[in-house]
Amino acid sequence: MQQVYLDNNATTQPTPEVVAAVREAHENLWANPSSLHRPGQVARQRVELARADVAAMLNCRDRELVFTSGGTESNSLALWGVLGRTLRTKQNTDKNPPRGVLITTRTEHAAIRQPAERMASLGVNVEYLPIDQQGCVAAEALTQALEHHADGNTLTLVSVHWANNETGVVQPIHKLAQACRDHHARHNDARVLFHTDATQAVGKTPVDVEQAGVDLLTLSAHKFHGPKGVGALYVRSGVRLEPQNLGGPQERERRGGTENTPGIIALGVAAQQTKRFLDDSDQIVRLTAMRDRFENAVAQRVPGVVINAKAPASSHATSAATMPPSQRLWNTSNVGFPGLEAEAILLGLSERGVCASAGAACSSGSLEPSPVLLAMGVPEPVAHGSVRFSLSRFTTDHEIDTAIRVITEVVEKLAKTMPMSTK
Repeated sequence: MQQVYLDNNATTQPTPEVVAAVREAHENLWANPSSLHRPGQVARQRVELARADVAAMLNCRDRELVFTSGGTESNSLALWGVLGRTLRTKQNTDKNPPRGVLITTRTEHAAIRQPAERMASLGVNVEYLPIDQQGCVAAEALTQALEHHADGNTLTLVSVHWANNETGVVQPIHKLAQACRDHHARHNDARVLFHTDATQAVGKTPVDVEQAGVDLLTLSAHKFHGPKGVGALYVRSGVRLEPQNLGGPQERERRGGTENTPGIIALGVAAQQTKRFLDDSDQIVRLTAMRDRFENAVAQRVPGVVINAKAPASSHATSAATMPPSQRLWNTSNVGFPGLEAEAILLGLSERGVCASAGAACSSGSLEPSPVLLAMGVPEPVAHGSVRFSLSRFTTDHEIDTAIRVITEVVEKLAKTMPMSTK
């Protein structure tokens, strides 16, 4: 049975070059990169070369990168590292500690949503921005929220994901970051920082931190054909960040702990390959057409199908560089089968060799509909039956043809015992 892997937003297959880099590091570069002896310094050199490769991919300075264990830790470091000192606790020794405000959305990954809930219980003022039916945030809404919290003693962190992990919807990051800069200019207050969780964007669309104007950015290697267990947080020079991992001076004293040398070196390799891929705009056009063909074929063969967050056809972009704010990443299709249960569809697909998911991989197994889709106003019958199909840059037309056939057969079989309904 041929396996068709369409769950690349959960994780991607490491490239052969990435696997080789991990193997080489374990065999020849196993010394501690903090050691002063020669083997340690050779390992250190390779870590720093990888840092330079990631920095080149993001267009930032090497020293602005903090290596972490992945996206979840990077998000946590961004939120707690910026706002942790504002918490109203007995341990706070500041005579007049700044008031902490977190402005975010309800469509973030759980790695942002859950820390936000925890922060709210500890005294941080958490505000959720309104979103439209495609899950997009308007810059005007952020401007209003910032004005509402304008205060000489307020430290505000805005955290909005670059691209949604379930729908692929791309946020107007440049406009949102500009709204923060405009607020700073109006009030002469530098205590407004903008963070974006770009875990799903990096590797699929060009991400230039200087052009975007963000202060902090999260990425994870295994989302763009790198290894699991390693990621990074971009921290713009001058941003104060309190370390959360204590116990060592690593990463310029921003993240203690011996560096994951094999993972970091392999992350550098993945960054090199990603940069070459994104420089070829024809590849993005080809893969976007493949995604659209998949959606159109499924919609034609299965009655009542809903493509969640799909923008009007007239707004489709022709390249990643011109992608409008309401567009989705080329690789992501969130398909709703009203009246069916996503879990039943996924089991049927898996038995036939097609791998997909019902949303975030870390929430798989839950019978509850996606909070992201519900926040977008997707009706519950659609949300309950929504399945995410996510391509990679290595997905083939033959795999898409197989997936279309299997999806049609599985849904038709389920519909006989579970009639579809949009009520």
